[in-house]
Amino acid sequence: MKIAVLVSGGGTNLQALIDYEKSHADCPYSIGLVISSTKNAFSLERAEKAGIPSVIKSPFAVLGKEKAQSMSREEKNIAVSDAILAECKAQGIEAIVLAGYLSVLTGRIIEEYKNKIINLHPALLPKFGGVGMWGHNVHEAVLAAGEKESGCTVHYVDGGCDTGKIIVQKRVPVMPGDTVDTLYARIAPEEHKAIVEGTIEMCRKKGRK
Repeated sequence: MKIAVLVSGGGTNLQALIDYEKSHADCPYSIGLVISSTKNAFSLERAEKAGIPSVIKSPFAVLGKEKAQSMSREEKNIAVSDAILAECKAQGIEAIVLAGYLSVLTGRIIEEYKNKIINLHPALLPKFGGVGMWGHNVHEAVLAAGEKESGCTVHYVDGGCDTGKIIVQKRVPVMPGDTVDTLYARIAPEEHKAIVEGTIEMCRKKGRK
């Protein structure tokens, strides 16, 4: 399957997907496009080094600065989501992987790619999901709640926020004295495994239909 990987930052999970594809002749996916929500994401350099086309789909890039500043967050999310949908269709993308993508996909793209969009979340859903639960915010909430374990989840994207069917989860212990940074450092390697496993499962499931 030809996939698009959506990113916002450094792209270590994108790199895990790139490395797996390059090292496995039987890999069931091919990364055909990287889409970034920010123009300065290091993920774009990773894509360029791997020879993967990339585009930026931020509110400013899609709408222009003046128009974007006059719109609500929901309006901007819809506009960006529609622009991503158009780009994916134009590039023949069959499935979408959100690998550290910090914006919200909404509108027609959810239906057009039903059961063909997956997301990586840095906690054990259904706990610590929903609006505002991303990145270090999640790890802070886990520590504040006194949880004994945390981890990451790959799930299908539906119309809700972190509510889709779970594909794979990886668990790690929360250790006494953990900080946000030490907990993240323990989870990050598991994210790299989970994003690859989740992508493979999505591709193979579609192939069985």
